Amino acid sequence: MHDLIIRGGTIVDGTGGEPFVGDVAIDGDRVTMVGTVDAEAREEIDATGKFVTPGFVDVHTHYDGQATWDDEMAPSSWHGVTTVVMGNCGVGFAPAKPDRHDWLIGLMEGVEDIPGTALAEGMSWNWETFPEYLDELEKMPRTVDVATHVPHGAVRAYVLGDREQPGAVPTVEDVRKMADIVEEGVRAGALGFSTSRTVLHRSVDGELVPGTTATKDELIELGRAMGRVGYGVFEMASDLNREWDEFGWMGDLSRETGLPVTFAALQSIAKDQPLEEQISNMRAENDNGANIVAQIALRGNGIIMAWQGTVHPFVRKPSWESIAELPWDEQLAHLKDPEFKAKLLAEASLPAENVDMAPVQFIVTDGWAMQYQMDDGFNYEPTAEESINSRANAQSVTPAEYAYDLLMQDEGKGLIYLPILNYIDGNLDFLHPLQHADDTVNSLSDGGAHCGTICDAASPTFMLEHWVKNRERGTISIENAIKRQCLDTARLYGLNDRGVLQPGYLADVNIIDMDRIKLGKPWLAFDLPAGGKRLLQKADGYDYTVKSGQVTFKGGVVTDKRPGGLIRGPQAVEMLEAAE
Repeated sequence: MHDLIIRGGTIVDGTGGEPFVGDVAIDGDRVTMVGTVDAEAREEIDATGKFVTPGFVDVHTHYDGQATWDDEMAPSSWHGVTTVVMGNCGVGFAPAKPDRHDWLIGLMEGVEDIPGTALAEGMSWNWETFPEYLDELEKMPRTVDVATHVPHGAVRAYVLGDREQPGAVPTVEDVRKMADIVEEGVRAGALGFSTSRTVLHRSVDGELVPGTTATKDELIELGRAMGRVGYGVFEMASDLNREWDEFGWMGDLSRETGLPVTFAALQSIAKDQPLEEQISNMRAENDNGANIVAQIALRGNGIIMAWQGTVHPFVRKPSWESIAELPWDEQLAHLKDPEFKAKLLAEASLPAENVDMAPVQFIVTDGWAMQYQMDDGFNYEPTAEESINSRANAQSVTPAEYAYDLLMQDEGKGLIYLPILNYIDGNLDFLHPLQHADDTVNSLSDGGAHCGTICDAASPTFMLEHWVKNRERGTISIENAIKRQCLDTARLYGLNDRGVLQPGYLADVNIIDMDRIKLGKPWLAFDLPAGGKRLLQKADGYDYTVKSGQVTFKGGVVTDKRPGGLIRGPQAVEMLEAAE
């Protein structure tokens, strides 16, 4: 008698092999049989005509604060994700001395657009050291398993204190202390260490994040701390300036320690190297014995612009700034006023507050050829003819007026999509070969972050709806898509107990109706602590999500089961004989 049997589904087991029709038997938190199961179970799910896959493993999220107060872990958990890795890009909340709490919140708010008021109200700060932070995370059961990196920003702030300023150069003793903290954190259960070296990442005060100006000697020494433990992933976001020779030191670090180094590989105006050059340089190092892995996004990293969001095309207009701090109902009254509209449209945008951000501001305020109207059923690979620029010309109005009216739809809740990264070519063709490469992983969802600007936590659903099902410019197979979002992401971080539907592996399972799989339209919710805002997006087509043998979502609705916990270190599969 099994605990649960999922019967008659088309099994995509995560290995990349051909789908096949069969049953999945589960006992406790483990898969015990896959194939034909003749025995009975205490609970059965009929999956006829549906796809049965492993739960998704998302290795690039920022739930560091949310995971301390939220057991549902939306929106990632709404999209078939059963494991998240957080603490990416060098930002997080441990270690943390009491006098650095506000500084760490400001760093996270600036880099990841998570409301500081929500973090301040939501977190208990019942920790100082990194191991104590893990202990706090372990107290709360969730719908998903959580794991984390040791973040460079918090480590630097802990060691340098008030000396942590942009351009600060730590002493040899400082670096030794930082390395000790990294080693302690990894020994306590962190899956790696993370840093950020891009000018796009700044604190809420506009200051560069700590890792931006770190020397390669500092970074390598912190990577060696993981090497002393024997495991861990070195994760980095970087502008990849050629003069920094990032791939050279990443290769040296990987070869010396034997550990993987992973970086965000993107088409970006902020990167010194085109994406093709990034991949070529990575592969040259890997051909020389390194293990560098490129994290790739599944679509354009898109800013969703709205009046109540973090940015919109008119955010630097003097008239907008005059009402920016008013309550929404008062803002809306002004926006509906024809005189206010005419005045705002006639104004020039104020200069960017930081020269490094000027190109980004120009795209936000004047990049009409790169901006698109988000209707129901929006296609995240839009054509030039669908841009605001083209639609405005067709209606003989200015793009600015068209955008203003668009944002005013639905009582001021209209949305504009701006793929600021990964859409230089106006399509996603360049990602197709990378979806078949062994040295790339699907990533960069930023789940839990960019609350008022980006909603890419739905990336696993986009993978299924767009890349597997609907894309007209070339799809990928469902077996490859599932392998990339399950086995490949899990193995990068040493999570060898999940990502596959075979006996002995964790019973993390999705039952998916591919005929119905579809992303909903994003919306702004104000449900974070202190009324903080966040963009959310649901999906149709997930009939069930099972975490560690328990049904956590049924028909897209969360149940009362919370089997998820904290992952400490690499995980091994339990080799089980098939149970009859």
